[in-house]
Amino acid sequence: MVFALLTPLWIVIDLVILPWPLSGLLTGLRVAATLAFAGLACGFRNTERVATALVALTLLLSIPCLFFAISVPSLSGIALAPTQQVLASGYAFLPYVMVAGLAVFPITAIEGVLLAFPLIASQMTVALLGFPLEPFSYYLGAMWLLTLLAVVATLAGMSQLHFMTQLVNQASHDGLTKSYTRRVGEELLDVQFNAALRAGLTLSIAFCDLDHFKSVNDRFGHEEGDRALKRAAEAFRSVLRRGDIIVRWGGEEFIILMPNTTAEGALQAMLRLREVGLGLLPDGTVQTASVGIAELTVDHSRNWSDLVEAADKRMYKAKKTGRDRVVTMGGDIVVARFPREATAA
Repeated sequence: MVFALLTPLWIVIDLVILPWPLSGLLTGLRVAATLAFAGLACGFRNTERVATALVALTLLLSIPCLFFAISVPSLSGIALAPTQQVLASGYAFLPYVMVAGLAVFPITAIEGVLLAFPLIASQMTVALLGFPLEPFSYYLGAMWLLTLLAVVATLAGMSQLHFMTQLVNQASHDGLTKSYTRRVGEELLDVQFNAALRAGLTLSIAFCDLDHFKSVNDRFGHEEGDRALKRAAEAFRSVLRRGDIIVRWGGEEFIILMPNTTAEGALQAMLRLREVGLGLLPDGTVQTASVGIAELTVDHSRNWSDLVEAADKRMYKAKKTGRDRVVTMGGDIVVARFPREATAA
């Protein structure tokens, strides 16, 4: 849209300095480019698909590329006064501007090569076809500059991509446990809940709270508390499937999101976690947890927050009935002794 607003501004200069009908042709090209830029801006919306973004970027670069391919032959075929020649020479620099513009976008090395190649090729094609606005020897030397500019612009785009990836990773993951943050976790819960609801699939969550965590910090210090949180997150990952999601919900609270999993399947996952354990504290005691399980279809949840609330209530029941246990549905069965052999209550 910025290009659509800026492109027609040069029409006045073309009409004042260049002769007619050349100025009329360039005016028509600029109007067409303006409409194309505006159509591109209105035709594409924000998307999570990289392929769609690359198509939009390719179309964005193709518009000035076509403008260059048509305008330069038109300018080269007309005798121009020195002042007019200076203005016309500026059109020869359009590929340089486009290649430099690649630095604005976060792209990979391969994307940079693929996007820069047509721009460089269009510059050489104009020279080889006998339409150069400058001597041919100038174009041969300028190709090196254009290629180096493309390399620098691609490296700048790669640097942007790496920086953005790091920022997204830091914003979406808890730095200590490498689990998703609550903000991102809520978005994932909403997506997974609605997807399961539409497809008629099961969706289970486990609300896990480490037992006596405040006393761990008080007795052994916050560093040991941090290590306990990291051990717990690693234990979760060791027993879960690749598609399961771990969210650090609060200080020592975690939500485990298990798509396409029944309540029984979620319970089995927690029993595997019981066998693995959550690690030992400095005094040799076992770190335990209280867990509540909820499942979309059994709990008839209207939204993801209802599902979390159901699991949260069962987790608190596990706390009140002695901690170190899992509470699930079906009459609120209590499975005791979380990290050791279980006994059904």
